[in-house]
Amino acid sequence: MTDKLDLLIARADQLLARIETILPRPLCAPDWGAAIAWRYRRRASGGSTLDPVRHVATLGLDDLKEIEPQKEKIRRNTEQFVSGKPANNVLLTGARGTGKSSLIKACLNTYAPRGLRLIEVDKSDLTDLPDIVEVVADRPEKFIVFCDDLSFDEGEPGYKALKSILDGSVAAATPNVLIYATSNRRHLLPEYMKENLTYTHTDDGEVHPGEVVEEKISLSERFGLWVSFYPFNQDEYLAIAAQWLTHFGAAPEAIAAARHEALLWALERGSRSGRVAYQFARDFAGRAQ
Repeated sequence: MTDKLDLLIARADQLLARIETILPRPLCAPDWGAAIAWRYRRRASGGSTLDPVRHVATLGLDDLKEIEPQKEKIRRNTEQFVSGKPANNVLLTGARGTGKSSLIKACLNTYAPRGLRLIEVDKSDLTDLPDIVEVVADRPEKFIVFCDDLSFDEGEPGYKALKSILDGSVAAATPNVLIYATSNRRHLLPEYMKENLTYTHTDDGEVHPGEVVEEKISLSERFGLWVSFYPFNQDEYLAIAAQWLTHFGAAPEAIAAARHEALLWALERGSRSGRVAYQFARDFAGRAQ
């Protein structure tokens, strides 16, 4: 009888061990000393982790040109946050390739020595934001939760999860966590011509948006700071290209001679963005070396 009982217990232990491997595991704190940035990842086997980013882009605020007003707003807000003063969640919107994501990376490098850390979260994982906030809530560092290229389609679960964590949950905001998001859409949701029909007009000419429009605006309104980016003109594009050529070690006379090629490079790509200027500088400097 004892042998059968022991066998039954052993079989039960084996079964429980197999079940535990497929059950989702709670998010555990990583080794916070391993990096200054982490990526939140869901695992196919269940559970999720914060993976350290071993090689963070070595951008500084001085590397970013022709976006001085935007840079000053982000720098000031981040300075307040790191100093323990009130600061806002930030939504960076506007033209592609104008430095939205680069500005956040540059801020991380600038303020990391003072305790700033970054956690990158994909849009599809925003429903797990409360778990991430819970893991970092008692840490002495300041954490930026970074969501790049944020936009939603109708009915996506991450939309309501982000609304709740920004300004709608019964739980108080955690003072050591801010959300910085970039998007090409100011209101983060697709907008359609037919939605203009929901606007109403009063007798004195006032215009009031309908419920559909109000709902689409409601998420972006919960970001306390909006920072808008605009397409660069030719002179601004050339100044950015010159900055990156200097960064890659090009001589002043080579930079002056590269203007025509820089303009042709932009014309071929149909864009004068900062990203295009950076790509040109890499190509030109690589050929020169």
